[in-house]
Amino acid sequence: MKRIAIQGKVGSFHDIAAHEYFKDEQLQLLCCSTFEEVFDSVRRDPTAIAMLAIENTIAGSLLHNYDLLRESEITVVGEQRLHIQHCICCLPDDDWDTVTEVHSHPVALMQCRSFLAQHSGIRAVEAEDTAGAAEEITLQKSHGCAAICSSSAARQYGMRILEDSIEDNKHNFTRFLVACHPQKADYLRPLEKADKASIVFSLPHEEGSLSKVLTILSFYDINLTKIQSLPVIGHEWEYLFYVDVTFNNLTRYRQAIDAITPLVKSIKILGEYKES
Repeated sequence: MKRIAIQGKVGSFHDIAAHEYFKDEQLQLLCCSTFEEVFDSVRRDPTAIAMLAIENTIAGSLLHNYDLLRESEITVVGEQRLHIQHCICCLPDDDWDTVTEVHSHPVALMQCRSFLAQHSGIRAVEAEDTAGAAEEITLQKSHGCAAICSSSAARQYGMRILEDSIEDNKHNFTRFLVACHPQKADYLRPLEKADKASIVFSLPHEEGSLSKVLTILSFYDINLTKIQSLPVIGHEWEYLFYVDVTFNNLTRYRQAIDAITPLVKSIKILGEYKES
C-alpha cells in the first residue's frame, strides 16, 4: 500500500489525481491542510509520496510549490494531468430556494465566476479546500450552505448535486507532480524511461545570459515546454528560472545539463520523469 500525502481531504482533486496516477493500487491518503504539511509528511516519513498541484490552465502556476520543491530534498518522479470539473452540492434536504451561501477554495470560486454571477443571491465564502467545504457542511449539518467541489467529493459526503460541470472554462486542467525521497525514486520511476525534467537555475545579471542557456539546450535537441521566472529575494535584478524540458535521448539531455552548468550561478534538478 502506497502512502500519499495530499493537500486537502478525501474527494479533493489531489485525491482524484493520486488515484488516477496510481491506478488499481491500494492507497493510504495522508490528508494535509497546507502544502508545507505535505512536504513535512514526506520529510518525516521517507516511504511517503507527495502529490502536488503545480499549474492550472486558468489560474496559472502555483509559485509557492515551486519554491517548496526547490528548498526540499525530495525529487519529482512523475506527473498527472487532470480535467477539473466542479459541481455545486448541498445537504439532501436543501434545494436552490434554500441555499444562501456557497463555500469552496478561492481558486474554485474563481473558476466558477460566471456561474456564481448568474446566482447573485448566493454569497461566496472562501474555504481551505473544495472537498473540505463539502465535509464541513455535512458534519455541521449547515442548512442553507452549498459547496463547490468535485462530484466525487459530493458523493463521498452524501451531498445532493444541484448542478454539475459549472466551471466557466470546460478546458480546465491541472498538472500535478508526484515527488518522493530520492532513495525511493528509482522504485517509482525507472530512469531509463524518463523523457522530461524539471530544473531550476539562477543566472548572473549579464546581457545574454539566458539566451546562451537556451541556445545550448536547443543545440542538444532539448525541447523547452515551460519557463517561469521568479525574483531572488534580496538580490536585485537576479532571477530564478524554473524550466520544464522534454527529450528523447537521456545521454544528450545529460550532456546539455553539463554544458549549461558553467554558465549559471546555481542549478538544481527537481526531478526526471516520464511525461504524462
